[in-house]
Amino acid sequence: MHGGGHFTTNEVINLKGNTCPNREVRADFGIKTYSGKASKLLEEAKTGHVEDVERAFEQTGGCVQLFTTLRLYSIRNAVLIMHGPVGCSILGSGYRENIQHLPPFLDRPPQWDLHWMTTNLSDKDIIFGGTEKLISAIKEADKRYNPGAIIIATSCASGIIGDDIEGAVSSIQPEVRAKIVPIHCEGHRSRIIQTGYDAMWHGFLKYLIKKPEKKQEDLVNVINMFSYTWLDCLEAKRLLGKMGLRTNLVPDFAAVEDIEVMSEAALTASFCPTFGDYVMKGLEQEYGVPYFRTPSPLGFKNTDGWLRKIGELTGKREEAEKVIKEEQAGWAPKIKVLIKEIKGFKNDGTIPSVIGALGQGRMISHTSFFKELGLDIAASLTLDYDGLLVEELEELIEEVGDFEVCVNTFQGADQANLVRRKDPDVYLTCPFKGGAYKRGKGLGWIHTLRPMIHPIFSQLFYSGAISFAEMAVRTFKNRSFQKTLFDKTEDVYSEWWYSRPLPYLASGEVID
Repeated sequence: MHGGGHFTTNEVINLKGNTCPNREVRADFGIKTYSGKASKLLEEAKTGHVEDVERAFEQTGGCVQLFTTLRLYSIRNAVLIMHGPVGCSILGSGYRENIQHLPPFLDRPPQWDLHWMTTNLSDKDIIFGGTEKLISAIKEADKRYNPGAIIIATSCASGIIGDDIEGAVSSIQPEVRAKIVPIHCEGHRSRIIQTGYDAMWHGFLKYLIKKPEKKQEDLVNVINMFSYTWLDCLEAKRLLGKMGLRTNLVPDFAAVEDIEVMSEAALTASFCPTFGDYVMKGLEQEYGVPYFRTPSPLGFKNTDGWLRKIGELTGKREEAEKVIKEEQAGWAPKIKVLIKEIKGFKNDGTIPSVIGALGQGRMISHTSFFKELGLDIAASLTLDYDGLLVEELEELIEEVGDFEVCVNTFQGADQANLVRRKDPDVYLTCPFKGGAYKRGKGLGWIHTLRPMIHPIFSQLFYSGAISFAEMAVRTFKNRSFQKTLFDKTEDVYSEWWYSRPLPYLASGEVID
């Protein structure tokens, strides 16, 4: 039912604790630095000998708090309180500006004014503690916005000084109407940024998700995230609606009430196998809500599998098969034409090669989709890799063959090195991945962000597969922009760097 995973399937979600274990603990291991064959990574994962080596050079990074708050900012009828110095909340302004571009005519909910605050911890607060400021902020949030929930996101500062968040919440909860939800997402708590997602779900399971008043047999929780577009979410609603099911999209842009009723759903599915892993297990453990993790609905094959899993677990097998047949009839002729164009791109008859910069869930699903499009997998980059996807990696290697894996968290220099060395026909990158690439060959995107509402940015399901394939064809056909950059700009990296092993390790050794 659940898809694969290396660690024990009998994992117990302990909601008595203030937060979850770090991802690298609960998944047996978690790494953010690796370079080598997928087969070797799989062997190390299966034997328990995966080592997260130290780097001698790290260009940039991402913290646990940053990626957690990206989700928390968007929850409607809630207030997010950033309990830390003001700088930790700076992302809120740009994020809010981004999401205001979603137009009402695309079913944007009417209640769309999102709220966040900061406790603005100072040097004095670091010495004497910040709980009084936190309590004051909670009172102000409740008075000013009358929200359904007040979510507290901790920071490195509040974690280091040891503020008693739960004590503050217990003392003030009787005085405010809103449900207070502490999330322990201290930026420094883990090397693996997905720890923050687990921490978010832990807080929701413990404080916000209600015990079910009734079972809603036609309701499906769909775990989505900011790296899929609004149109992808609408397409999920359309397809499941054709099966007679309602879609509860969480957490991004969900209302507090949507999260509260997750326990009443007939099933939990996800766009990503690891982003929602913690809450899916928790909902099954606490309320008996079944779930599955794979496949993700990227490409035709995976979309078929995703819809069939939902049909199987909701008693709607016939409806699922009917939807698949109808959708395939409309979309399949288009994808066949595009695949033919992709395969015929190279005059020498060889298969075009691709490198994609992904998260670990996308590494599994997107790499399979690349093969479906007729592309050769030159390599794959992923932000991190952990024990949640060991069996899935093994199945992927069996499907597409062995390939090179580069695990790094936002290291643009590593990516430039890999792209130069492998020289794929097209390199697909994404927002936040970074990197500058002086190359005459194709460069495209592998994923986009929620506010990108043009159909060309769709990624999921049959329509997303078409959009993605069309983007690949455009990238192959039109390289004028890349050629201009190649001719007119200097390379930001030296030849010395390109001759270095990947990654640049403190030990000076290469992971073969």
